[in-house]
Amino acid sequence: MAVTGEVYNTGLLKRIFKYVRPYRVIFIWSVVLTVLLAAISPIRPFLIGYTLDKFILNGDYSGLERMTFILIFILLLQTICQYSQTLATNTLGQSVIRDLRISVFNHITKLKLKYFDKTPIGQLITRTVSDLETIADIFSEGLISMIGDSLQVVVIVGWMLYIDWQLTIVVLLPIPLLIIATRKFQKSIKVAFQEIRMEVSNLNTFLQEHITGVSIVQYFAREEQEFKKFNTINKRYRDANIRSNWYYSIFFPVVELISAMSLGLLIWYGSKSILEKPLDVSPGTITNFIMYLGMVYTPIRQLADKFNTLQMGMVGAERVFKVLDTDERTPDSGTIAPEKLQGNIEFKNVWFAYNDENFVLKDLSFSVKAGETVALVGATGAGKSSTINILNRFYEVQKGDITVDGIDIHDFKLDYLRSHIATVLQDVFLFSDTILNNITLNNPEIKIEEVVDAAKKVGAHDFIERLPGGYQYNVMERGATLSAGQAQLISFIRALVHNPAILVLDEATSSVDTETELLIQKAIDNLMDGRTSIVIAHRLSTIQKADQIIVLDKGEIKEKGTHQQLLKLNGYYKRLYDLQFSSSGIAKV
Repeated sequence: MAVTGEVYNTGLLKRIFKYVRPYRVIFIWSVVLTVLLAAISPIRPFLIGYTLDKFILNGDYSGLERMTFILIFILLLQTICQYSQTLATNTLGQSVIRDLRISVFNHITKLKLKYFDKTPIGQLITRTVSDLETIADIFSEGLISMIGDSLQVVVIVGWMLYIDWQLTIVVLLPIPLLIIATRKFQKSIKVAFQEIRMEVSNLNTFLQEHITGVSIVQYFAREEQEFKKFNTINKRYRDANIRSNWYYSIFFPVVELISAMSLGLLIWYGSKSILEKPLDVSPGTITNFIMYLGMVYTPIRQLADKFNTLQMGMVGAERVFKVLDTDERTPDSGTIAPEKLQGNIEFKNVWFAYNDENFVLKDLSFSVKAGETVALVGATGAGKSSTINILNRFYEVQKGDITVDGIDIHDFKLDYLRSHIATVLQDVFLFSDTILNNITLNNPEIKIEEVVDAAKKVGAHDFIERLPGGYQYNVMERGATLSAGQAQLISFIRALVHNPAILVLDEATSSVDTETELLIQKAIDNLMDGRTSIVIAHRLSTIQKADQIIVLDKGEIKEKGTHQQLLKLNGYYKRLYDLQFSSSGIAKV
């Protein structure tokens, strides 16, 4: 699919034009206007030359007045057509990229998490924003405009041959030089444009990562070092743009020089003809050709520029379709979506690795009955969060089976499965939106009364009401205006209002202070009642009431049982417990 070395890629254009089909009327209208403009363009210069010969030189003022009105009409017609054509092509381009952007966003949101593990977010932003804009330019400034310019050149040269074929041949003698210069310019500028697109992607990736992680940069006083890295990337981007501008700075003067050569040949040949054979080349004809030369060279010069606009659009399209062609979506061939999910969970000899080689879960087997609470404990990297990820089918297991209510999770509709598993993560993510929308995720089926009721159960209603605007308060990007504990409470409400059959708390209280933890602990106990719950926690105080505690170490189950049973084993769990608690039950620092 690469466009390197090709004038254009037919396959890419066909794919782009699939998105044009819903707007075929606008496309046809654009082409019609383009052809009409090409047909009209030589009329005005011809009429000016005709007026000079027939009316001005002969002193025919009445004929001059009539021709003036005709010229004004032609000018108005040309202006209206140009306005309509520009509006139509831009509307077409923006409509196409709107649909393409929807397709790209929809595709990206359904990709496996594994894809995002290896793809920089800034790169995806570039694909979804700036690369798509270059595709819009294919219609507004590229393909259709190129067709119009080419037609205009052909029509005008045809008129010139009709008026005086000998003079036409003479004035167009420098054209081969222009063709050679244009071809060299196209090849050079194409490479420069590809470098620009690559550096834009690198710049966006760097900015996205470092603005998102600016606190880490400041915590470790890395501002100067990261500035130097940014300066290097920015310098490469600047140099790529300078190279492209350098090619333009050479090409445009060359075009002007060749155009001046044609004008010089016109003046030489026209003057020679008038002096040797009076009236063989009339003043009107010379006037025609002076105007026609400008109308020939300007489109040819623009053709080179628009050709490169088309190539940039092709490069952008190649990148965008590469994302769309990414076959890393979670398979969704399941058809089962029962009216009610009980929440019985069973893992049967499950093996899982993120890279298909190094297994992080090894022969994992356990079951949770509907309404029970199971806790997963273990050191960092033991496989606790991985267990949750494969239950939600964010990643696929290599061996073994996972069932819910006796049904393999692959047999459920994917959105049904995930909508019935609510997860509260350790790292809370809040959108730059209102508290209400962050809780409901813009689901119109969730009423404000349900949100308020859940907030009261969690103990968050009072602090929300104290905020300006209450539930309409905008938390800003990533909940920057809230404390960690407040953000955690909101994420907890978000999980509850979706009324899941299975509730997952992944280190859900690790970012909450002791006072806030005590505030929500009682609510957690009440809300888990009758709902299957999976709890991952470093604080063992939060899981002592669990029906079952599973101790993981390096992806393997080391111990299973209740809190008291595991203490009696005097094994791995007991050692964890002793590390966290003194004999009085107060956590050690």
